[in-house]
Amino acid sequence: MDPLNYIPLVNLGPGSQPEDDATLEYISMPQGMYTHALPQLPEPETLDSLPGARLALREILHMLRSRHAGDHPPSLDLRHYPEGDRALLDQLLGEGEVSARVGGEPGVRIQESIFAGVWRVFGEGHDHIDVDAAPALLRRAARVNGANTAAFELPTPLPAGVMNAPAILTELQDRTARWQAGDAAHVINLTLLPLSEQDVPFLDTRLGVGPVLVLARGYGNCRISSTQVRNCWRVRYFNSQDALILDTIEVTDLPEVVHAAPEDIADSLERFEDIIQWFEGECAGTGQ
Repeated sequence: MDPLNYIPLVNLGPGSQPEDDATLEYISMPQGMYTHALPQLPEPETLDSLPGARLALREILHMLRSRHAGDHPPSLDLRHYPEGDRALLDQLLGEGEVSARVGGEPGVRIQESIFAGVWRVFGEGHDHIDVDAAPALLRRAARVNGANTAAFELPTPLPAGVMNAPAILTELQDRTARWQAGDAAHVINLTLLPLSEQDVPFLDTRLGVGPVLVLARGYGNCRISSTQVRNCWRVRYFNSQDALILDTIEVTDLPEVVHAAPEDIADSLERFEDIIQWFEGECAGTGQ
């Protein structure tokens, strides 16, 4: 099964801001609280016929060890793997907290596995596995945008009802112009600001919609989308009833909520080692 075969976007319910449904219809809001799932382990006879999958699992283990040690291992290219081996890998990796799409339909799809920091990337010439805090493709896709100074050129007169949005745009213009790799994220919490009903739609219109959409789930849900301004993101948090509880703009290369934490990657390494031990034991039992 395609790990990003989502149903249409659900209604967000009370408290949500107006959005362009055409942009988001391809990916649904996760429901409920996310918890770690166990991998679906195949029958021993399945392992016998898919040696490529076993080799790929050993390579992923090596990548996890390398990343845990502070290195950045290259991607594992799956384009030449037989379909059965790739299907088994997808079964074992499962679906984790974070999913994303880069570009329009069909676009490149990204799914974090149940092992935090292990990412499945496929579509438009991509078919590989990354092991990192976040796939490099997400950062690259957001960086392709230019400075987009037009976003900060205010119309005259301003639309009726717009009050504090121009001051926020001035702050964003300064922060995005000065932001450098390694800087801490600059967060503007729109939820706490005295904004008119027209301010947020005006901000979204000026910033535009970028190529990256990410959905993260955990204790609630989070929708992250890039804008047409480089290193400028819209980040919205929803509770379990899909009501908007926190609405922010972040200036950073990739919002922190997308990243797998180092301790989570360490946990993934331990759990993946258990999977490899199970594989080796089953294969030894069948004489492979």
